[in-house]
Amino acid sequence: QEWATKLVTGWSEWIDEAQQVGDLVGRATFGATAGQTLCVDTTSVNFYQLCSAAVDARPNRKTVITDTANFPTDRYILEGICKQRGLKLVLIDDDSGEEFVSPEMLAAVLNDDVALVTLSVIQYRSGVLHDIGKLTQLARASGALFVWDASHAVGVVPMHFERDKVDLAVGCTYKYCNSGPGSPAWLFVSKSMQAELQVPIQGWFAQRDQFAMGQGFDRADDIRGFQIASPSIIGMRCVETAIAMIERAGLPDIAQKAAVGTDLMIALHDAWLAPLGFSVVTPRDAKRRGGHISIRHEHAQKISEAMRIFSGVIGDYRQPDCIRLAISPLATSFVEVFDGFARIRDLVATKKYLEVKESSSRVT
Repeated sequence: QEWATKLVTGWSEWIDEAQQVGDLVGRATFGATAGQTLCVDTTSVNFYQLCSAAVDARPNRKTVITDTANFPTDRYILEGICKQRGLKLVLIDDDSGEEFVSPEMLAAVLNDDVALVTLSVIQYRSGVLHDIGKLTQLARASGALFVWDASHAVGVVPMHFERDKVDLAVGCTYKYCNSGPGSPAWLFVSKSMQAELQVPIQGWFAQRDQFAMGQGFDRADDIRGFQIASPSIIGMRCVETAIAMIERAGLPDIAQKAAVGTDLMIALHDAWLAPLGFSVVTPRDAKRRGGHISIRHEHAQKISEAMRIFSGVIGDYRQPDCIRLAISPLATSFVEVFDGFARIRDLVATKKYLEVKESSSRVT
């Protein structure tokens, strides 16, 4: 209706929505005050923007650190950035199965040549939760910048970016933020870093005097200086509605339901699935995980496909042998968790999953 009646004049009201909705995301999900968060673009674009800006801000340092279990897009983008700039990419490897990067493991590879450290708050596969405060403090003490990817944590795990002195972070809104497929992502830049960084993609929304249409690029010093182009107004309406629900419910209560729900998943696994050859990958301590658990089985891919076809249970298969199962606290009931695990038990106990043929879908 706004578009139908206002047409292009609507931009007088919409032009700052990336900042307004960003402020809502920041306030509701990681305790950020206004003027530090934008709701824009995709997580990958935002990750490229901030990581590129971070390494360029440390021109005399030639090393970037992440871990082997980080989400593939993040690793691929870092590979490209390092190749373009002649930097060394160091990958931390935890062979324990938890895919956890401890402060001691990070400290072992930090030195005065490290420009950037980047990790996920929660590992996409194992579900383990990293210590934002301690790891950020270590990188800061060494002079390196830190970019956090909070995609698998935002909306389900309470985070405190200002308390933990986080400078840079990105994340999506289509997982626990419930904003729908392809919904706009977000980026966070602390006020102390906003004037220092220079973004690689210089879009006109970041121009200090945007409508002067000047010849040269003069980046705005505030958070708008990290915006590339026109925001997706329709997409942000979804984000705004969903995040407002999270704010009303409160993250402490959401996190508590996630903890109880994943505890229930693990208890049902132990009672019903462990005798069928499954094992839990995710930490059993609720304080060390978020809203999903991963379970392992030698026939995980077939079972995951069969869950969807025969049982109406939707999980994710992740190579080499993991099935991810999540509770979305605002939408999923404990009864649904119970029923879902009962269906998985029956599917595997009867070996019905062996009837599944190789899937032609790229999505697992």
